Amino acid sequence: MSEFKFACPVCGQHMMCDSSQVGSVMECPTCFQKVAAPQVPTADAKFILTGTKVSEKKISGRGMDAAGGTVVPKNGLRPAIVIGAAVLLLAAGAAVFALRGKLFHVKSPPPRSDGSTHNPQSPPVVPHANDANWRLTLDEAVISNAPVVGRIHGQDCLIAQAIFQGGILILRADTQGPMEFGCVINFRGARPEALSGQSIDVRTNAEKAARVVLRWKDGGGAQKQIFDAGYALRLEFGALAKARLPGKIYLCAPDAEKSYLMGRFNAVVVKPKPPPPGK
Repeated sequence: MSEFKFACPVCGQHMMCDSSQVGSVMECPTCFQKVAAPQVPTADAKFILTGTKVSEKKISGRGMDAAGGTVVPKNGLRPAIVIGAAVLLLAAGAAVFALRGKLFHVKSPPPRSDGSTHNPQSPPVVPHANDANWRLTLDEAVISNAPVVGRIHGQDCLIAQAIFQGGILILRADTQGPMEFGCVINFRGARPEALSGQSIDVRTNAEKAARVVLRWKDGGGAQKQIFDAGYALRLEFGALAKARLPGKIYLCAPDAEKSYLMGRFNAVVVKPKPPPPGK
């Protein structure tokens, strides 16, 4: 059976199937959306086909008779009563919504450094890493709009904080204390204004590129691995605005554990502290 590739309609993640799975429902490994596989592409097809998002529609049988027609109540007053009650409920709900700030004191969760909010009672779910996302090539690199996820030295990770400081991009899974899990990319003092709106590709055959440091923690304590070349990296920076440098990253390291990171981030730009007076 011939295999072919198609894209997730939600996040663009590439998926594989064969001709026997046409029309079958598969789960995207990145956004977990249910996707129906498309028809087998023709031999001369120049573009990757896109699957179909699967949605569930529920049809209620209430209000229908055995023949499929509408059931009309014998008492003509019941619809009026139901409609009146519904109007009252809607009015009451609108009043509660308008006065919710006075009736209920709800404290919004504080914003995280990447601009999002996080409810400490609902910890984020870290998706399992997929070997299909690890490729030491940029020819078929597709970066989703989902937050940065991936795998570092065999451990699944979700990047919770992004910082750009002193020419260094820091992507970390932890948000407090010394960095124990994440990635550091050193652009050798480059200013955020110079990277704003720029795209950077680093291929594995580069003799020397930006230094990449992977950090993790295991039974032996804090660990790190440094790469000056040999990795595949694509960075697409957005426009610098209000001390934020947004962007997307696709990074695959050449280690045995097939470490990778991919997704979008919104880095907080931290300006260097001015030197003390007199120096």
